[in-house]
Amino acid sequence: MESKTKIVATIGPSSKDKDVIVELIKHHLDIARLNFSWDTHDGHKEVIEHIREAAIECNKKVEIMQDLSGPREQTGKEHHFGGKENEEVITEKDKNDLSFGIEQGVDYIALSFVGTANDIIELRNLIKEKGGNQKIIAKIERKIAFENIDEILEVTDGIMVARGDLGNEYPLEEIPFVQHKMIEKANSKGKIVIVATQMMLSMVNSPTPTRAEVTDVAYAIIDGADGVMLSEESATGKHPIEAVAMMEKIALASEKHKKDISI
Repeated sequence: MESKTKIVATIGPSSKDKDVIVELIKHHLDIARLNFSWDTHDGHKEVIEHIREAAIECNKKVEIMQDLSGPREQTGKEHHFGGKENEEVITEKDKNDLSFGIEQGVDYIALSFVGTANDIIELRNLIKEKGGNQKIIAKIERKIAFENIDEILEVTDGIMVARGDLGNEYPLEEIPFVQHKMIEKANSKGKIVIVATQMMLSMVNSPTPTRAEVTDVAYAIIDGADGVMLSEESATGKHPIEAVAMMEKIALASEKHKKDISI
């Protein structure tokens, strides 16, 4: 039995080998995320080949999400929005990466640091100009994006609740309620909503998550998330296979109990 919830996992140094990707798929990986803030086109091309070969071996469709880096600034292990408030969020690097992603036939383009609906419209036009028809996931990382969430939902195919950067723009205690409102709004519009960032961060080093992390993932699904995402846990962590397997277990249990819970 497989969950209806999409399990999204970032592919990186810990998970880029084909034999590891095969195991991720066997444990119900649905969408492989490639973070274009890192690695080269050659490196990503090799990973895409591994994903497709592994999917064929497992006889399962696995979609690929290209996550554009946008105007980010790196400060040690952390990063944040590096542009000005009304500046273009699609950089020249993003345009170059987008051409590569369309050539490779990725399924989704995730746009970082979205501010308004115009950012999505611009990306949609670029995709068409470059001969693509990829679906767009708007990453909601900035206060301005949450304030403009209704207009963004009108033009995007889905949103990602990117809690890491949202935590730089809202008090941490407000993040659960920002997340809830975005899930509710996306559900009402019939748009995909993925909850991301630190969902099972302890699994970067531990083979099991904390009880709090299990609850976080479960309630994101019960609240209406269509997908839950792993970042460092699957990209650079010590236990990528176990992380995906645990996500799927939580998703199955959440779907089983969802009908009995009212939020």
